[in-house]
Amino acid sequence: MSSTGNTVSSTGNTGGQVLILLGPPGAGKGTQALRLAAECEIPHISTGDLFRHNLKEGTELGKKAKGFMEGGGLVPDELVLDMLFDRVAADDCRGGYLLDGFPRTLPQAKALTKALENQNSKTLLLEVPESVLVGRAGGRLLCKGCTNIHHAEFSPPQKPGICDSCQGELYRRKDDEPEVVKERLKVYRKETQPMVDYYRETGSLEVINGDQAPDVVFSALKEALVGGGC
Repeated sequence: MSSTGNTVSSTGNTGGQVLILLGPPGAGKGTQALRLAAECEIPHISTGDLFRHNLKEGTELGKKAKGFMEGGGLVPDELVLDMLFDRVAADDCRGGYLLDGFPRTLPQAKALTKALENQNSKTLLLEVPESVLVGRAGGRLLCKGCTNIHHAEFSPPQKPGICDSCQGELYRRKDDEPEVVKERLKVYRKETQPMVDYYRETGSLEVINGDQAPDVVFSALKEALVGGGC
């Protein structure tokens, strides 16, 4: 399934709803995406997952991406889209799927819109003030053993440094330091904001106030879906 060149393939699945969850770094996309995917009983797909799978399995797409990464360059949009379309063509995506933080650029968004033109989709944006995002990132704790995310203030682990889900070791990423987060937000505004504006102009964007308690945000996300649910 290829988007290489100027053509974009269909995702191949038209039976279920596609949910696109967007938001700046630290907005809580990862946590909310996992909850929403579980609630709707659909696969949770992130760009990071796509890269890790293709690199680990040594697929042709993974080899191409590795070449760009080892050369210090960005992986082209066309290749990222190829990875996505290859993934969502799988049987488990026939009932729909949730995209976590994808697309990331305007070209990716337009290509995705074209591929989903015959499929029901919903774009959700978590909005959070920058000052709050910087503070949130400073307390974020990731598990080395699974995808679970804790927060020192909002969702502390039962045992310090230990993941509630798998008992793995929790750690703090270097890119969650305040100055690094501010730089990441600059990149987000430059690359992603035009894409957000695009979705807003098409009338397909639902904006959710992400500066609320996690359960309140989750309820708002569910309410934004057709009929108040999946």
